Amino acid sequence: MIINNYGFTDFFEAQTMQEGLIPARVTAVFKDFFKVVSDDGEHLAKLKYVAFMGAMNTELPAVGDFVALESHPQDTSLIHGVMNRKTVFKRADPGGGEQLVAANFDYVFIVSSLNHDFNINRLERYLTIAWDSGAKPVVILTKADLSENVAQVVTEIELIAYGVPIFAVDNLSRSGFDEIESFLKPGETIVLLGSSGVGKSSFINSLSGKSLMKTSGIREDDSKGKHTTTHRELHLLQSGLLVIDTPGMRELGIGQASDGLGETFQDIELLAHDCKFRNCQHGSEPGCAVRDALTNGSLSEVHYANWIKLKRELAYFERKNNPALQRAEKQKWKAVHKALETQYKSNLKARKK
Repeated sequence: MIINNYGFTDFFEAQTMQEGLIPARVTAVFKDFFKVVSDDGEHLAKLKYVAFMGAMNTELPAVGDFVALESHPQDTSLIHGVMNRKTVFKRADPGGGEQLVAANFDYVFIVSSLNHDFNINRLERYLTIAWDSGAKPVVILTKADLSENVAQVVTEIELIAYGVPIFAVDNLSRSGFDEIESFLKPGETIVLLGSSGVGKSSFINSLSGKSLMKTSGIREDDSKGKHTTTHRELHLLQSGLLVIDTPGMRELGIGQASDGLGETFQDIELLAHDCKFRNCQHGSEPGCAVRDALTNGSLSEVHYANWIKLKRELAYFERKNNPALQRAEKQKWKAVHKALETQYKSNLKARKK
């Protein structure tokens, strides 16, 4: 069956669908249409309007989704529904809420270049998203041939990415790809995340053994690249591996990735359990295990600062998308302003005496 080559496993086969519909996988998403593959081949499809009327953004098909399809290979097929997802990658939508990027993958390959655009804070952000997706993160370091500090960077990543596989590769010579290929199995799906210019398209070309993706160079002055991927798409490689490419994202909000945040910063979360007070804010409270670790150097100040930043971002997103939290925040600041106003009037009255 064609669909089995595209990762259709027992997890999806166990899900029932209406008679006359067949399973298909979404391989690309465009403005009004979807590219799907089924046992009838690859063709275009659109949503059956009644089935998705009133659906939220995250309930619509994404790249990697398995869908219930009314197949019309010579015309436009109709998508009747989305099967239960195994894993999902979501990002905070600038307009509010969340945006679904990809679904049903086994690994998140976080691609980062070993040039001077490498950023450990950005990597921690990607790890938070990856862990929250339900899949396993893997760090891919491209342009290893251009760096003299590969071992140093790998050690730096190991300190914050506990148990995460790390592969340093050269896309041109294919150095490091044998280790990756032995790590993966045919039928598994990976999704690639990373900023523009880190070599995601070149990485896919090297992994596939042929030129699948358009590539471009980077600016020599700051090592920043151009967008060469303009939409999300799933590719079936000759090896049987499935790869979902995504456009480079300069800003990636962590949305509601509280589980992923706890996994990425598990060292700080474990330290916090040893604080004297359960509601310790890790400021001036006595018996704070986190502050002690910062003082003795066993916890990195940069790592801790990024944790605080992402926790605040998470809290802001939750308030922004939760009316009850918005009201509570508004009441909190009204109380603060009222207290300040009362204090000001009291001070003014005292000065007049």
